[in-house]
Amino acid sequence: MSDQLKDFKTISRAAGPVLYREKKSRFLGYAFPVSSVEAADEQLGTLRKQYADATHVCYGYRIGIENTRLRMNDDGEPAHTAGSPILGQITSAELFDVMVCVVRYYGGVKLGAGGLSKAYKEAAKSVLEISPVVWRKAVCVISLQFQYPQLDEVMGFISQNRLKVSTQQMKLDCTIDLIVSPEKSDVYFERLKSIKGVQVRKKETYT
Repeated sequence: MSDQLKDFKTISRAAGPVLYREKKSRFLGYAFPVSSVEAADEQLGTLRKQYADATHVCYGYRIGIENTRLRMNDDGEPAHTAGSPILGQITSAELFDVMVCVVRYYGGVKLGAGGLSKAYKEAAKSVLEISPVVWRKAVCVISLQFQYPQLDEVMGFISQNRLKVSTQQMKLDCTIDLIVSPEKSDVYFERLKSIKGVQVRKKETYT
């Protein structure tokens, strides 16, 4: 198996809003699990419609383990006072496939660059603290296709090696999907290919 897929931490579901106040301004923090830029854009569009009357909707995201896409947006706030501290909290938490948005309602008192950075940082930090963090584990799925006469030999191999079966269909044409560790996937793949009449495919994915 290639080394492209790695275990990583993300969040299992959306969290927020978490309210942070600073000198009459209100900051609402939201966190979302997003696995693509398109998903992030869609979620952001929904939030902006929900808070159409807000002064700013700022955000940062970190998507992908390989070729990681990072983005931050100040949405009209002074440069680097909103998106950067938001993204900083995502990276500090070592999270991937996560977007944090902070909605601001201006309270009439200017906060200055330092005050803004602190407020956006605290709003992002607070919502991430209540977000349910999970590990996504890299695995290899080995798919088998064979005729019924090969069933005993295939099941014997699975039993001897204590492999995990995720799906199976036992008819004249049999199919079985196995979930194996990345470290042993190449060995199992080659040994299963050596069984006469068994077609074997594998793919990398996450649990």
